[in-house]
Amino acid sequence: MKKIILGLVAASIAATPVMAAAAPQQYRGYDAPRQQVVHRDDQRGYGYRDDRGYQSHNWQNRNWQRGQRFDSRYARNYRQIDYRQYRGLRAPPRGYRYVQSGNDAVLVAITSGIIGAVFANMIR
Repeated sequence: MKKIILGLVAASIAATPVMAAAAPQQYRGYDAPRQQVVHRDDQRGYGYRDDRGYQSHNWQNRNWQRGQRFDSRYARNYRQIDYRQYRGLRAPPRGYRYVQSGNDAVLVAITSGIIGAVFANMIR
Protein backbone atom coordinates (compact mmCIF):
# COMPACT_ATOMS: atom_id res chain seq x y z
CA MET A 1 0.00 0.00 0.00
CA LYS A 2 2.83 2.37 0.87
CA LYS A 3 4.52 1.67 -2.45
CA ILE A 4 1.36 2.57 -4.35
CA ILE A 5 0.92 5.87 -2.46
CA LEU A 6 4.58 6.79 -2.89
CA GLY A 7 4.35 5.96 -6.57
CA LEU A 8 1.30 8.19 -7.02
CA VAL A 9 2.99 11.09 -5.18
CA ALA A 10 6.13 10.74 -7.29
CA ALA A 11 4.08 10.63 -10.49
CA SER A 12 2.11 13.75 -9.55
CA ILE A 13 5.31 15.66 -8.75
CA ALA A 14 6.87 14.59 -12.06
CA ALA A 15 3.71 15.56 -13.97
CA THR A 16 3.62 19.17 -12.75
CA PRO A 17 4.87 21.63 -15.36
CA VAL A 18 8.25 23.12 -14.55
CA MET A 19 7.49 26.39 -16.35
CA ALA A 20 4.65 27.24 -13.93
CA ALA A 21 7.06 27.30 -10.99
CA ALA A 22 9.58 29.46 -12.86
CA ALA A 23 7.09 32.00 -14.24
CA PRO A 24 8.02 35.64 -13.60
CA GLN A 25 6.00 37.38 -10.91
CA GLN A 26 3.40 39.80 -12.18
CA TYR A 27 3.05 43.01 -10.17
CA ARG A 28 -0.02 45.15 -10.08
CA GLY A 29 0.28 48.89 -9.62
CA TYR A 30 -0.15 49.03 -5.86
CA ASP A 31 2.17 46.19 -4.85
CA ALA A 32 5.01 46.81 -7.28
CA PRO A 33 8.45 47.08 -5.68
CA ARG A 34 9.38 50.68 -5.01
CA GLN A 35 12.58 52.29 -6.09
CA GLN A 36 13.92 54.99 -3.80
CA VAL A 37 15.85 57.96 -5.10
CA VAL A 38 17.99 60.04 -2.76
CA HIS A 39 17.63 63.77 -3.28
CA ARG A 40 19.09 66.76 -1.52
CA ASP A 41 16.64 68.96 0.37
CA ASP A 42 18.60 72.09 1.24
CA GLN A 43 16.47 72.99 4.24
CA ARG A 44 16.32 69.63 5.99
CA GLY A 45 19.20 67.52 4.71
CA TYR A 46 18.87 64.24 2.87
CA GLY A 47 15.50 62.64 2.33
CA TYR A 48 14.06 59.90 0.17
CA ARG A 49 11.44 60.10 -2.53
CA ASP A 50 10.16 56.86 -3.95
CA ASP A 51 9.06 56.36 -7.54
CA ARG A 52 5.45 57.28 -6.68
CA GLY A 53 6.46 60.70 -5.40
CA TYR A 54 5.94 60.07 -1.69
CA GLN A 55 8.59 61.76 0.40
CA SER A 56 9.90 60.38 3.66
CA HIS A 57 12.59 61.51 6.03
CA ASN A 58 14.39 59.84 8.90
CA TRP A 59 12.75 62.30 11.30
CA GLN A 60 9.22 61.67 10.06
CA ASN A 61 6.31 61.29 12.44
CA ARG A 62 5.55 57.58 12.78
CA ASN A 63 2.08 56.16 13.21
CA TRP A 64 2.74 53.46 15.77
CA GLN A 65 0.55 50.35 15.93
CA ARG A 66 0.10 47.66 18.53
CA GLY A 67 2.46 44.73 18.00
CA GLN A 68 5.20 46.72 16.26
CA ARG A 69 8.67 47.03 17.72
CA PHE A 70 9.19 50.51 19.13
CA ASP A 71 12.45 52.22 18.20
CA SER A 72 13.18 55.54 19.87
CA ARG A 73 15.20 56.71 16.85
CA TYR A 74 11.99 57.07 14.87
CA ALA A 75 9.98 58.73 17.63
CA ARG A 76 9.49 62.47 17.63
CA ASN A 77 9.92 64.17 21.06
CA TYR A 78 10.89 60.84 22.63
CA ARG A 79 10.94 60.69 26.42
CA GLN A 80 9.69 58.41 29.16
CA ILE A 81 6.56 59.85 30.78
CA ASP A 82 4.85 59.51 34.16
CA TYR A 83 1.32 58.18 33.77
CA ARG A 84 0.09 60.16 36.82
CA GLN A 85 0.52 63.46 35.00
CA TYR A 86 -1.98 62.59 32.26
CA ARG A 87 -5.68 61.97 32.65
CA GLY A 88 -6.78 58.73 31.03
CA LEU A 89 -3.54 56.80 31.59
CA ARG A 90 -3.59 54.00 34.15
CA ALA A 91 -0.59 52.44 35.85
CA PRO A 92 1.34 50.37 33.31
CA PRO A 93 1.45 46.60 33.83
CA ARG A 94 4.62 45.07 35.21
CA GLY A 95 7.33 45.09 32.54
CA TYR A 96 5.85 48.02 30.60
CA ARG A 97 6.39 51.79 30.55
CA TYR A 98 4.86 54.79 28.84
CA VAL A 99 6.93 56.80 26.38
CA GLN A 100 6.12 59.88 24.33
CA SER A 101 6.29 59.95 20.55
CA GLY A 102 5.05 63.27 19.21
CA ASN A 103 1.65 63.81 20.82
CA ASP A 104 1.07 60.10 21.42
CA ALA A 105 1.56 58.12 24.60
CA VAL A 106 2.85 54.64 23.73
CA LEU A 107 2.85 51.68 26.12
CA VAL A 108 6.06 49.76 25.42
CA ALA A 109 7.44 46.51 26.85
CA ILE A 110 10.73 47.27 28.58
CA THR A 111 12.67 44.16 27.53
CA SER A 112 11.41 43.50 24.00
CA GLY A 113 10.26 46.95 22.85
CA ILE A 114 6.92 45.62 21.56
CA ILE A 115 4.08 48.15 21.63
CA GLY A 116 1.17 47.16 23.87
CA ALA A 117 -1.09 50.18 23.26
CA VAL A 118 -1.08 53.58 21.60
CA PHE A 119 -2.99 56.54 23.04
CA ALA A 120 -3.21 59.05 20.20
CA ASN A 121 -3.09 62.81 20.94
CA MET A 122 -2.86 62.20 24.68
CA ILE A 123 -0.05 64.71 25.20
CA ARG A 124 -0.63 68.31 24.20
